[in-house]
Amino acid sequence: MTAEHDETAGERRAWAWSAHLLDGGTTPWSRWAGTGERAGRVLPGAQQLELLRRLNLAAHELGGRPEQELARRVLEASAPGRGRPDLELLGAAPLSRFGPEPVDPAGLPVDELVRVATNLLAEDLSAAPLPGPGPVSRLRQAPRPWRPRYRLVGDPWRADATRRHLLAHGRPPGGPDPTVLVLGGPLSTMLVDLWTDRAFSTGGPVPSWRTWVDTVVETGRLGRGADPVASARRWTARVGADRVRVVLDPAALPGQVGVRRVPAAPRLPADAIDLARRVGSVLGLLVTPARGRQVLRQVMLPRLLDAPAPLPGSSPGPVLGVPPEHHRWVVRRSRRMRHELLAAPYPVVGTVLGSADALLDHPRRLAGAEPGEPHDDRVLDLAVRMLLEHAEPHPGAHPGRHPAPHADHDPDRPRQEDRR
Repeated sequence: MTAEHDETAGERRAWAWSAHLLDGGTTPWSRWAGTGERAGRVLPGAQQLELLRRLNLAAHELGGRPEQELARRVLEASAPGRGRPDLELLGAAPLSRFGPEPVDPAGLPVDELVRVATNLLAEDLSAAPLPGPGPVSRLRQAPRPWRPRYRLVGDPWRADATRRHLLAHGRPPGGPDPTVLVLGGPLSTMLVDLWTDRAFSTGGPVPSWRTWVDTVVETGRLGRGADPVASARRWTARVGADRVRVVLDPAALPGQVGVRRVPAAPRLPADAIDLARRVGSVLGLLVTPARGRQVLRQVMLPRLLDAPAPLPGSSPGPVLGVPPEHHRWVVRRSRRMRHELLAAPYPVVGTVLGSADALLDHPRRLAGAEPGEPHDDRVLDLAVRMLLEHAEPHPGAHPGRHPAPHADHDPDRPRQEDRR
């Protein structure tokens, strides 16, 4: 009888803590002593309850509390991907020889909370409308044969950002016999851009930055987006060397596409890129790859760029960088790429320390750069802030805030295999 009473007391304590969190409370489970009545069929999992407590803490710092709809969604959410199933609270359920043991939510790995948060963000994004085209991109300008006809390949993150900017300003790619512009730069930058581009896509699972870089170095296989020589060689076989140019100097790109200026591709903190990667893996289960790519770049990217720092005046987080143990490999490989480019028949547009020297990564510059990598604690903090500030409604919820319009539809864009 005493054991049964203890089990019932632990369950009633858990239901009371759940109600406390739904009401905006922040008391940890280990310090909670109240009891209450059952309010549902099953108790929420420890991951969901602890995430809601973290949301409440962050909201209190902003002088508010999460919306009730968001709080309930957190408690009903699942934790997708590889990881533990929903876990029971330590002290709220009897110990069993089978299945995972109950836990104290405060001791959960942060990655377990990130899994729940990314599921919620992916649901929000899948329901978010895409912004419409801007007024400039809706203009159907008359053809101007004197303007350069171009196609952008190479560094995928730079190429995509440039393509969207030019499309929005009435300069779409394509046309008869366009010049293929292969965008490139220092190998370390192209590696970051290639992983970033994949993180903002939903075509398949993307490994973590550290795992991905380790694999590249181990196999020696660069993706096409990080090897402008390979891209130029591939396009030469299709259109001829006279229509292929390698652009390593960003200042030379506007003249090649017939505009005065081209803004730089957006640069995000390492944690923001990693959050997009994790959200994209869940979003890919909810929408098609094409839709997922649009949602990540037209909806999530502007929100990440506008996301405030954790504290006023603080840094939004480190910029992604090549791990120090791979610096020598990057330097050697960049020298090899430079040698191959100088021996190839493709013209190199612009000069940065000499025509092909823009490919080089110098040891001192790499050593002086901050080797930024994502960190689970910062990724969770960013996910929590995005849930609080940009939570999109499901049917019956309050309307959300949407970013400014961004053009991304490009009827002349090459197929997926052509973008590199």
